Amino acid sequence: MPHRYPFAPELTDTYLDTVWSRLRPHLRTTFLLPSPALSDLCGCEVTLACETFQHTGSFKFRAAYNLVSETEKQQIITASSGNFGQAIAYACKLLKKKCIVVMPATSAQVKIEAVRSYGGQVDLIDTNRISRAERVAQLMEQYPHALQASAYDDFRVVAGNSTLGREILQAAPFDAILVPVGGGGLSSGLVVARDRLQATTEIIGAEPQPGDDAARSLRSGQLVKNEREPATIADGARTISLGELNWNILRHGIADIIPVPDASTLQALRTCFRTVNLKVEPTGALAIGALLQAKTRFAGKRVCCVVSGGNVDPAVYAKLLVEG
Repeated sequence: MPHRYPFAPELTDTYLDTVWSRLRPHLRTTFLLPSPALSDLCGCEVTLACETFQHTGSFKFRAAYNLVSETEKQQIITASSGNFGQAIAYACKLLKKKCIVVMPATSAQVKIEAVRSYGGQVDLIDTNRISRAERVAQLMEQYPHALQASAYDDFRVVAGNSTLGREILQAAPFDAILVPVGGGGLSSGLVVARDRLQATTEIIGAEPQPGDDAARSLRSGQLVKNEREPATIADGARTISLGELNWNILRHGIADIIPVPDASTLQALRTCFRTVNLKVEPTGALAIGALLQAKTRFAGKRVCCVVSGGNVDPAVYAKLLVEG
């Protein structure tokens, strides 16, 4: 049988089955939370897939553990706004490896502290002066035997994230799954899981409107890039573009990508706190934000919104709640 993904021949059914089995003991099964309040508000049957309770507070641990466990390299170098960085740091701690995480100086303090608490080395940069990619390239010259880890553009990352798709899709016959989109690691993982399970569920992305490169890519049929990291409240989705691998999966596998204004993201964050009693970070609220602004599209359907993470500075979170 031909490869389902010719641009990623490693993503075979056998490989995915192996990853799903191997990672299961190391992951917390996602908490699927039906929300009567959101269901009434949106006119559809809403379930939240809460990755806020995953190790390190976001879905990123799924990808990070798979990546770190599969490489023989003893040092990892990556760039992250925080969630992937702390996931890599924790995976390295568990597997007795080392890591350097390049982070914007504007990253949430709670995320910087988390990377350090797991033993990771933080390299803070001013992204107005040097890009994350440029700094990572400098470090790779300094540590040529290290693994340069992408937070999304790697088949091992996609496979790790596909474990979340398996858990959701095997739990219930959802009509649609709404998922945050930044570099495309999570959304492409859900598409791969959906394809492996031969399900018909629509995968729909939710992307910050200030950086809607993925939505523009889908409309144009070719990969579009932002000129710089977008200024959005959703710090986990401040990416220049989708990864090449992720784009090649999503261009045929995702049904749509909904741009979400920051105001809608913050409305979703506050709604989550007030009606569900759930703390989410702005990026983690993107899927709910998309649902809130496209209610008629999902009327009467069974919808799963992926809450991708809950790592946010307490003071910042309190301010966001009060301002609403």
